[in-house]
Amino acid sequence: MSQAEASPLCDDVWRSDIDYELPHELIAQAPAAERDGSRLLVLDRRSGSLEHARFRDLIAQLRPGDCLVANDSRVYAARLFASKSSGGRVELLVLDPSGAGDRVPVMLRTSKPLRRGQQLALADGSAIRVASEPHAGRAEIDFGSLGVAAVLARLGHTPLPPYIERAGVDLSSPGDEARYQTVYARHTGSVAAPTAGLHFTVELIARLRERDIGFETITLHVGPGTFTPVRGSVAEHRMEAESCSVSAATVDRLRACRGRGGRVVAVGTTVVRTLETAAAGGTLQSYNGPTDLFIRPGHEFRAVDALITNFHLPGSTLLCLTLALGGETLVRRAYSEAVAQRYRFYSYGDAMLVT
Repeated sequence: MSQAEASPLCDDVWRSDIDYELPHELIAQAPAAERDGSRLLVLDRRSGSLEHARFRDLIAQLRPGDCLVANDSRVYAARLFASKSSGGRVELLVLDPSGAGDRVPVMLRTSKPLRRGQQLALADGSAIRVASEPHAGRAEIDFGSLGVAAVLARLGHTPLPPYIERAGVDLSSPGDEARYQTVYARHTGSVAAPTAGLHFTVELIARLRERDIGFETITLHVGPGTFTPVRGSVAEHRMEAESCSVSAATVDRLRACRGRGGRVVAVGTTVVRTLETAAAGGTLQSYNGPTDLFIRPGHEFRAVDALITNFHLPGSTLLCLTLALGGETLVRRAYSEAVAQRYRFYSYGDAMLVT
């Protein structure tokens, strides 16, 4: 789906219009004790009401015949640590886990710029090389005969977002490997979790199905495009393409859901983007390919009726999408209420249901 096919947006929306004030202590640093024990703020677009609930009570907010759609992409251990010959530390986020060794794209964090040809030492002493001139925090790394997949399997860490701070500890905790992953993850390919799905348990999904609430999956491999912030005009922001797919069988079941009066409830913004990409021609179709669809206020939704999502960063494309679906006035009021009621924000935080 080309960016040019996205629905138009008023040209007067800027990054400052999608900011909000968030106390730092409300950024969740660890997951809830139980996946479905998080809080749930329910937004009803018809009445304009806000309701406080718990995620484990999600069933009470849905109707028999509704169908949830979740992203089954699996997060891989994309985070590596290396050092320069000077001893300076380098953090790498590997963007292609399937590379055979030549010029694998990465995102970099380092105190001083790297240069093309520079050698880096991994934690076990093995050497890799900067294969391209670093630019805007990215470069290509040559893993040589080591093979990137083998290195990640041996030395990779859970790619927690940078706002999760562990009191100066560089590495993720052992629990993150399981908790920064949905219980239904199947297809490896994401550098960040589709976090709305982190609240689901196997038991909750089973209870949903017992109540005649469907649970389908699509795949979108989360890459930098999802979390690159908006800078300047929203209308001029361009999403980096990510790979996604919707099967013909899933399309048939979602059409049947709507045909009997049920709602298609997206579990997360990545699901919204995938389904809306697959419905860009006017009706939902099977799809397998890239999407750079940036959904913002003004978008005409064709495939999604409701949304489960976490609370997103100021200035993010994810917040733009939530504003587009939930309505700007109601979503802004919900965020203010969430701050006032001390909800937990971002990846390990609480959830919101927009109906």
